[in-house]
Amino acid sequence: MNDTLPPEVDAPIAVRAKAAWRVHWRLVLVALVVIAIFAAGVVWYLSRTPGNAPAGKGRGGLGSNAPLPVVAAAARKGNIDVYIDALGTVTPRNTVVVHTRVDGQLMSVGFQEGQNVKAGDLLAQLDPRPFQVMLTQANGTMVHDQALLKNAQIDLERYRTLLKQDSIASQQVDTQEALVRQYEGQVENDQGAIDNAKLQLVYTRVTSPITGRVGLRLVDPGNIVHAADANGLVTITQEQPSTVVYPVAEDDVPRIVKRMHSGQPVTVEAFDRSGKTKLATGHLLTLDNQIDTTTGTVKLKAEFPNLDGALFPNQFVNVRMPVESRQDATLVPSAAIQRGAPGTFVFLVKPDQSVAVTPVKLGAIEGETTEVTSGLQPGDQVVVDGSDKLRDGAKVELADLNARRAAPANGTRKGAGDKAPGDQPRRAKGGG
Repeated sequence: MNDTLPPEVDAPIAVRAKAAWRVHWRLVLVALVVIAIFAAGVVWYLSRTPGNAPAGKGRGGLGSNAPLPVVAAAARKGNIDVYIDALGTVTPRNTVVVHTRVDGQLMSVGFQEGQNVKAGDLLAQLDPRPFQVMLTQANGTMVHDQALLKNAQIDLERYRTLLKQDSIASQQVDTQEALVRQYEGQVENDQGAIDNAKLQLVYTRVTSPITGRVGLRLVDPGNIVHAADANGLVTITQEQPSTVVYPVAEDDVPRIVKRMHSGQPVTVEAFDRSGKTKLATGHLLTLDNQIDTTTGTVKLKAEFPNLDGALFPNQFVNVRMPVESRQDATLVPSAAIQRGAPGTFVFLVKPDQSVAVTPVKLGAIEGETTEVTSGLQPGDQVVVDGSDKLRDGAKVELADLNARRAAPANGTRKGAGDKAPGDQPRRAKGGG
């Protein structure tokens, strides 16, 4: 029996075997690539984890047990102010919309837009001629009625003499006396008309009622203006001093009232919208006499000299006001406060030169100083610089803050552990 297959049958089997062999090697190659990638990831992760790095290849080129350089400061006892922050609106001390007191044609304007004016300065001039005519008429009527009064008084004296001689009836004297009083009343009325005409003439000169800054002109010369015009001629705002009105929560009212009753002025600071640039410093004037029930807040008003004009009417500002001063509080630099999974915490430097994650509760914050109400005691050392590399239980080396700041300026920065001969670790001064 012949076991050899014909060539036309053996060829397809060889092709299939060769294709199967190629697929097998592709699968093996893919598996090897996956294993290599996984191994590289494990090596990278172990090299990034403290304590698992290869010997002599720890972070920063240090050994895995080498201490990390940090700057520490001691918690201290001190006084700190408790502040209230609020959003306020700048309001001018006085705002006046200048109107004319009489109707007439606006002849000229005596101010430049945006100019600072004083009380009594001329702002506008109306056409005075109609009122001068009225004054002339009133004076003429006065002269006429004074002449009638004088003639009636002369007749009255004559009638009284004749009455004494029993030459006329007393009724005629009484009638003449009534006529004299009538003319006297007419003369007084004429005097009032003269005074009114003079006053109207004065009103043709529109003067500033307050000292302040004028806004944009609302009426141009040549127009007819009326006392009943809604817009007026111009608006004047008194910006020196200026006031700021801002709301605070009703729960803060007792502390504010207590601070006001202490007799010491309550300082108020105004910052720009970002809260970074201080615009002005003033003092609290008063608070409103009732709480807004819809918002649960009460409005306060503070006054600022505003000599440099930093505060502008209707400007929004951030207000900062101290309401309480806490004595003998535990204070640390704000840079020591960390936030993470434990909440707010600090890295506490223990006597064995290791750090411990210590949760703390915060109180008032004033600039770069923060009050710690629990979690620390005065004298405890906390890390203020270099905490980004720390973990609970890590070994540290206390460095001098000034030397650390000066290192980049020298062009090179010494790595931790690359100490020059004679260098000794220096402990940062406490005091926050």
